[in-house]
Amino acid sequence: MKQFNDKMKRLFRFVIYILIPLAGGGWVGASCSDMLDSDSSRQVFDPSLDQKTDSVFYALGILQGLQQLADQYAFQGEMQGDLVDITEYTDSNLCQLANFSATTANKYDSAYVYYRVINNCNYYIAHRDTTLRTGATYVAMKEYVAVKSIRAWAYMQLARTYQRVPFYTVPLTQISQIDDADFPELDMAAIVSQLAPDLEQYSHAYNEGLITDYNQTPTYGNVAPSAISPAYLFIPVDVVLGDMYLETGDYDKAARHYVSYLTDATTVNHTAFMQPYTRRQRRSFSNDDELPGNWSSSRNGQMQKSTTWSSIFTGNTYADYISYIPLATSKLNGVASGIPLAYGYDYYANNSSYVDEIQIVPSSDYQELTNNSDYCYVTIATTETSMDVSSAKLGDTRYRSTIREDEDAETNVTTVWITKNTTPRVVLYRRSMVLLHLAEAFNRLGMYDAAFAILKDGINKYLVSEEGGAQYITPETRMALTTTYPLLSKDNIAKFSVDESYFGIHTHGGGYTRDYTGSTYQPGLSPYQCDTIIGLKLNEIAEKFGVAVGTTKQDSINAMEDLICDEMALELAFEGCRWYDLKRIAAHKNTAGLYGSDFGSLWLSRKLAFKNPAKDLTIQQNWYLPFK
Repeated sequence: MKQFNDKMKRLFRFVIYILIPLAGGGWVGASCSDMLDSDSSRQVFDPSLDQKTDSVFYALGILQGLQQLADQYAFQGEMQGDLVDITEYTDSNLCQLANFSATTANKYDSAYVYYRVINNCNYYIAHRDTTLRTGATYVAMKEYVAVKSIRAWAYMQLARTYQRVPFYTVPLTQISQIDDADFPELDMAAIVSQLAPDLEQYSHAYNEGLITDYNQTPTYGNVAPSAISPAYLFIPVDVVLGDMYLETGDYDKAARHYVSYLTDATTVNHTAFMQPYTRRQRRSFSNDDELPGNWSSSRNGQMQKSTTWSSIFTGNTYADYISYIPLATSKLNGVASGIPLAYGYDYYANNSSYVDEIQIVPSSDYQELTNNSDYCYVTIATTETSMDVSSAKLGDTRYRSTIREDEDAETNVTTVWITKNTTPRVVLYRRSMVLLHLAEAFNRLGMYDAAFAILKDGINKYLVSEEGGAQYITPETRMALTTTYPLLSKDNIAKFSVDESYFGIHTHGGGYTRDYTGSTYQPGLSPYQCDTIIGLKLNEIAEKFGVAVGTTKQDSINAMEDLICDEMALELAFEGCRWYDLKRIAAHKNTAGLYGSDFGSLWLSRKLAFKNPAKDLTIQQNWYLPFK
């Protein structure tokens, strides 16, 4: 324990200026900036939180604070990762993040933006009357729990960024509270131990957060926002708890909470995704511009019951979204985002368009990963009664489907724009991310077969079928999936019985990776098989890192972790979370100590070597930004 230094005290003098509740009775066709608009320049003394109508407006006031940190969260998470590179046009602040030379002067290094959210959450939690009821319903509980979830996420993000941070749960409203403050500085494990026990009581029952009551319940006034859906503005409790436990290496609790979220009847959302390509379109992925001779021109393309994967990031479909931060649709109308422009799309121009001054581009390592990925395709040997699947290094379609290319005919130079970030919103969680984090937890629990199933076949009844099911699933894992982690228990298996459940994450861009066809599970159908794919990764690890890779279960777990990391790159690239995933996985490799207590640090340093970082990333302390 130690007192805040002068820098911390200056920071907290700004924190006491808390957001006031939204004024007025509601919005009519409001934009996202209108919806979250409030005057944050005033200090509030003892505002009322004892009326039924207060809760929603205070909660949305807190969300305005999230808008202030959205760009920082996304830029830190992507620029320090291995999937992007800089250009001659890149802003100096982004360059510093990318090469690990950022100081406290960096525009995107601010603990204040998180503490402002935390202090507002503290105030709300301390003063909100949760006993108010309409009939048997406690009207404020969903908002109350949602605010606790936001506070936990904000503290988790601070620990990810700065390692050890000042921790407090009392609302700071007076300078005198700060001058003699003796709040502790806590790391991730200590923060989790402080916040998780309280959140546990809300597990499962409050996964929805604020759902869509704003659009339906007269208690909240005439609320009809047209630009965003309130259902996606808050973070489910079990998702936050899962991530907190995953960060600290408590894989059992992490898995239990992800399973709790995925099996909640109110949050189950099965959508199958694939990026379909015709024979002509697929040619662009092969090195020799030709598809394999046994490629079936009539049997490849969009799978039955699937949704185009790239549609997740366009329009307002929200097909895979859990929560996101919306930014203003006009610079004159609220907190605007600098993210689209950094990726080369001028969203805020009178006529939105792509520009040549691109600041963030795909890294060569990322392009190598995508281009060298195998694609599983249906062959001409397929008949009405049987299917045949083969594979070739045609590349993963997710990269190609979220870029725009323009080749200059005179110079033969190809300009590449990333199209995932052409709208002013920052995605915090997608269902695919939760599944990948669950795979990470399952793997470290020793169930690398269950982790592989999430990539290959999806969660479905064939994983627990002893006959005619997935043969790569061990009896121990089958038991775990029906008891300890009851995704496929008697009570839950029906939730995963629809056709959309039979798609693994790798299917989104890797082709026909599953072994399910028609109404039959055909073991070994796809070339994408557990032992084969893990074996290839084991060889790659030995070659890249010069370690003596063995044939133990721990070797397979480490290799599977790398496969999950690759899948995170393919699925979640440019969404602002890559650096946080890399740090967590590297730390867990260090803890596991399979190839030495510093293998994770060496692994991370190797992945980021192309950036020529200013700091030695084999030293774990250098993974964190200076506190400002």
